[in-house]
Amino acid sequence: MDDALPVTRPPALRHGRAALAVSFFAQGALFAMLVTRIPAIQDRYGISDGLLPVFLAAVPILAGVGSVVTEQLVKRVRPSAVLRWVQPVVGLVLVGLGAGDRMWTAAVTLALFGVCVGGLDASMNMLGVSLQREYGQSIMLGFHASYSLGGILGACLAWSGAHWHVSLFSLYGPAVLALIPLTLVASRWYRDQRPAAEASGAAGAAGAGGGQVVMRMLLPLCLVMAFAYIGDSTVSNWSAKYLQDTLHSSEQLSTVPYAVYMVTTLIGRSVGDAGVRRFGAVAVVRLGTVVAMAGFAVVAVAPGAWVGMLGFTLLGLGLCVIVPQTFAAAGRMFPDASDSAIARLNIFNYVGFLVGSPLVGALGDAWSYRGAMLVPLLLVGATLLYARSFAAGPAGYGVGHERPRTVDVG
Repeated sequence: MDDALPVTRPPALRHGRAALAVSFFAQGALFAMLVTRIPAIQDRYGISDGLLPVFLAAVPILAGVGSVVTEQLVKRVRPSAVLRWVQPVVGLVLVGLGAGDRMWTAAVTLALFGVCVGGLDASMNMLGVSLQREYGQSIMLGFHASYSLGGILGACLAWSGAHWHVSLFSLYGPAVLALIPLTLVASRWYRDQRPAAEASGAAGAAGAGGGQVVMRMLLPLCLVMAFAYIGDSTVSNWSAKYLQDTLHSSEQLSTVPYAVYMVTTLIGRSVGDAGVRRFGAVAVVRLGTVVAMAGFAVVAVAPGAWVGMLGFTLLGLGLCVIVPQTFAAAGRMFPDASDSAIARLNIFNYVGFLVGSPLVGALGDAWSYRGAMLVPLLLVGATLLYARSFAAGPAGYGVGHERPRTVDVG
């Protein structure tokens, strides 16, 4: 057969890809509507400035718990079943948060949100890695691009709600009313082909290709995940303050960098899979790391707001490729235990999110915010030391290139 002959993928595979993209989109929208309305939630429940960090820290901690629980749960049920039912719960919890007005309601709903988000993130990425394995080429960045698109939509809805003084319940209710049926319908086409070792629950040989996850081997990817989210949380939590207080921008202009960051993240992820297919995951991750480091450097030395925004633009283009490729690399490293590997790796998503913002804030207060930007630069830069971990794959395959004889026309 001619190597250039296209191979059309089965409709079930293409439908599964589209369905999972819907799930990523919905999660991006819901999460953005939560994090961008934290001040309104604080006002509604009368949460003090001293108590707010406790509430915010509890969410990623409990999300890590949810990821651990999911690792055990998918030994008994398929990840698609977990995702199908936990995603509507996340939406309902968000509505409950918008409807309540007592402190205990905020505590309970945010705790439930954290646990469910951990299960949601883990199961979504399990399905993404499984589907990429069936496709035989990189498609993970596309799923995360859908998440970015949902985040942009969610942030726009939240801005509209704040601008028009819409209550949290009136904001969350209609959004969830639209998203829950959408994800439930899409879930009919979820597709997960579990490795034999995980499906049977049997323990395989330790090491790559076996049925068990060796944390010593997974650790480099865990560190990369944590460092990437330290960089991401630096942008999401400090970009506005940095532009306004350090680079002396106007209040209106200070809101722009995060929006630009999200748009460039979407762009980078939309084209990133093509780059992985052509050049391989290692090359794309290295390039993304260098671009992200350049972004932090530009932000740190920027003489004014517009140069600072250029730095945040570079950050979006650089950081956006690292996380999806880290999940994909874990699946390749442990092809017979990918669900467990992804659940454990997902915990370090929340570690980075939990550490990043307080770390930069403490360094900024004790030293300077310009100097504080050099710390995530160095941490993200450490990804270069672990770049070869992204090449792990059985029988020479898995570095991100297409399988021989396969051209995606689906």
